[in-house]
Amino acid sequence: MSGFPPSLIRRVVVTGVGAVTPLGHDAESFWQGARAGRSGIGRVQGFDSSDLDSRIAGQVREFDVDAILRQKDRPHLPRPVPLALGAATEALGQAGLLEAGAYRGRSEEASVVIGSGGGAFEFLERQFGHYYRNEIRKASIYSIPSSTTGTISSELSTAFGIRGMSHVLSDGCTSSTDAIGYAFRHVRHAAAEVVLTGGVDATITHAGLLGFTLMKVVASGWNDEPERGSRPFDRDRAGFVLGEGAWMLVLEELQHARRRGAKILGEVLGYGATCEAYHRVRLLEDGAESARAISLALAEAALHPEAVDYVALHGTSTRMNDAVETRAVKRALGDHARRVPMSALKSMIGHPQGASGAAGVVATLLSMRDGFVHPTVNLDSPDPECDLDYVANTGRAHPIEVAIANCIGFGSKNAALALRRWQD
Repeated sequence: MSGFPPSLIRRVVVTGVGAVTPLGHDAESFWQGARAGRSGIGRVQGFDSSDLDSRIAGQVREFDVDAILRQKDRPHLPRPVPLALGAATEALGQAGLLEAGAYRGRSEEASVVIGSGGGAFEFLERQFGHYYRNEIRKASIYSIPSSTTGTISSELSTAFGIRGMSHVLSDGCTSSTDAIGYAFRHVRHAAAEVVLTGGVDATITHAGLLGFTLMKVVASGWNDEPERGSRPFDRDRAGFVLGEGAWMLVLEELQHARRRGAKILGEVLGYGATCEAYHRVRLLEDGAESARAISLALAEAALHPEAVDYVALHGTSTRMNDAVETRAVKRALGDHARRVPMSALKSMIGHPQGASGAAGVVATLLSMRDGFVHPTVNLDSPDPECDLDYVANTGRAHPIEVAIANCIGFGSKNAALALRRWQD
């Protein structure tokens, strides 16, 4: 629960969303693909992966970077920047906060808080390639500043003229869940009126895939059937499929949104985060700290577990994580867990690392709007350890008033957000 007096606590609503994803280059295309259970996973494009065990990924394909970046900027910016700009432009436009490409409103009252696990990983790999091949003339003069994770929020702030804080949170897979949680707290306690938030990651490179292969966490047996490779909670799951993309939201103080006549998509009610303080990769198998993050989000929202109508799962498709997450949801929701539908977006888009949480939040807001739960695809043979309602293979009409978006990350990190469908 918040330690702030109730008179200082403000309601935080979502007035815009945007997405650039393996399922489409705008939020509605992304949602319709997820709703239909369509896979955005295919064979890796853009580099030779023939020497790798895993040669599939959830890539953003045929995205027009030239329409986003000026020609002179293209060699000097990491791939996450144009993805984030595309999603952020949609979110701000939907919120009615763009005019001639710039932020419309008091720009000092708006901020940018983005989550990214890999940041400029792809750009850094490219620059080091130039260095070590002695191709110095091909290296960017901005190879140092553009290789930092913080360049993502800097570019967004500069592009839209947003003059409040400009931060990037990078703490693994929970990065964008935490970024949205931080943004929520800043609006709730009057540190900002509007925050552009969400997540972006693009780490699908030769080194990225090789590194995850060495950790034995990526699926390697589905190179001839890419769309079947990501299979959360299935008995035959064997690791995640690497993904990428950007998902952005505009969080706004309720009265600020009402004064503008903004269309409200949903409300953020609570945020919880914990750390198991256990291991740099592995999770404690009891799921206790993940459960506590969910409970903290519900407590801040002043809700009982029985109020939850849906859970957006982290659902990586790794053997341990899926079983641990199942235990965590059971601990957090008790007997009610068996009555709640839940689903794993990664079955269709792969694992976009630090952008995972934002992807789940955008999908959940659109699920609430439509009263429809997207499926967990490839769930053909349920694992006996994973025995909840994962909405296997086919989506389902289901009214959602309250939802939990859950996230679990390397470094023993856990985060969860409580969301509510908007009813004026």
